[in-house]
Amino acid sequence: MTTQATIPGFVAAPPPYRAPYDPARVPEIVEALKKVGQLHGLEETEYLWLATHGTEIFAESGAVVFREGEPASKMTILLQGEIYVRREQGGPAFFIGRSGQITGLLPFSRMKAYGGLGYTSAPTWGLEFDRSLFPEMLKAIPSLADKLVGILLDRVREVTRIEQQSEKLNALGKLAGNLAHELNNPASAAQRSAAGVLEELRVYGHERFNLGRLCLSHEKTERVQDWEVDVRSEAKRLGKPAEAEQTRREDEIVQWLHHHDIHESWHIAPELAEFGVVPGQLEPLVEFLDPGATAVVLSQFTSSLRTERIAEAMLDSTARIFDLIRAIKDYSYMDQMPIQEVDIPQSLENTLAMVASRLRKVKIIRDYEPNLPCVGAYGRELNQVWTALIENALDAVHDEGEIRLLARTNADMMLVEVWDDGPGIPAELQARIFEPFFTTKAPGSGLGLGLDVVNRIVRMHKGFVSVQSKPGETCFQIRLPLQQGQAY
Repeated sequence: MTTQATIPGFVAAPPPYRAPYDPARVPEIVEALKKVGQLHGLEETEYLWLATHGTEIFAESGAVVFREGEPASKMTILLQGEIYVRREQGGPAFFIGRSGQITGLLPFSRMKAYGGLGYTSAPTWGLEFDRSLFPEMLKAIPSLADKLVGILLDRVREVTRIEQQSEKLNALGKLAGNLAHELNNPASAAQRSAAGVLEELRVYGHERFNLGRLCLSHEKTERVQDWEVDVRSEAKRLGKPAEAEQTRREDEIVQWLHHHDIHESWHIAPELAEFGVVPGQLEPLVEFLDPGATAVVLSQFTSSLRTERIAEAMLDSTARIFDLIRAIKDYSYMDQMPIQEVDIPQSLENTLAMVASRLRKVKIIRDYEPNLPCVGAYGRELNQVWTALIENALDAVHDEGEIRLLARTNADMMLVEVWDDGPGIPAELQARIFEPFFTTKAPGSGLGLGLDVVNRIVRMHKGFVSVQSKPGETCFQIRLPLQQGQAY
């Protein structure tokens, strides 16, 4: 739990002081109430009623006004100062009550407990009204009912907006972490390959110089070229040998080189074995070259093989980087209109690419119906749905289980299912998982808005979302209309 000392800029202060009723202070309170914009338009007698029935509260900067989970029982009109509200497990303030605002428990509100830690950020003066006074207050000031309902709706919208923004920032942070991890591997490989190819080009140039010093005849030069062509053709036909086979061939090549008085086997044999060469393919060289010349030819040939292999690794790494960039562009639907014809399987694959760093030990089973029609939808929003459901599945299996993605048509709807073999969702919680701010995760691990966002986006597309769960088998089902006219 967050303590007072851990809140940035927070200095512990004495608790708020509630002053007893003092008739002499009523005029000052009335004047302060008239400055509250949300109370403009009240009659003088109505201001007087509030001033005489409220309880004054005074607090220094840094005082804790209420704690998360405590019963909410009072409405507060802030006449001076500010009250910040944040989750006790940390995070930014999701509500700020400022001077001239009405906050706390409001009439008609279903608020039962405070949703966060409330503390003052400046010397604060307010007027409190216990919920037991609400019926009398609304009877004495009938126009206050509409004002308080408006305040209540504005507060719900603002808190929801801030929480949704926090959820998006949280999702963006996780996405950025996944992408940084995914981009780091190919980028590092490309950097190492670039450094390696520079070094190997120097070696290759030196070996070509040594080959030139042999002054081979035209006939022998052609025979060396023919030999290289034959070795490459055979390697292409047979493919790269298995690791165990490479080790066996390397030992055989080392023995062959020693047998023919070629002593630089340490940088020749591994490359030849990996390329797929067998000792029998080396025999044609010793038929027309002495051991020294054979060593130079083989050294130059293996240097060229190393250079090619490094260049291929660089191409693979940069191709992976471009694939990730393409996936990011497709995932975010950059340079496209808000409503697109979305290829659902490709959309799911783009989402998997975004969380690839979490899939190392996860088995992904794809069950996509062939030739699925596209769905007219907001592509970015649908990707938020897939991201939330896939990350939920990964959390359930702790990045080490099995996830199955299904996409197929069902009547005039597109059916998408996300399965996982995690522990399941308890039956008593299944009816609540789509509620905003409800979460089964540990404090600080989630705001409880992921599935609420899923539900809202799917409903925006005139679709349906449901869940079925038991131990070892959880399935989230999304149904979306196929025809754009049905969705909008």
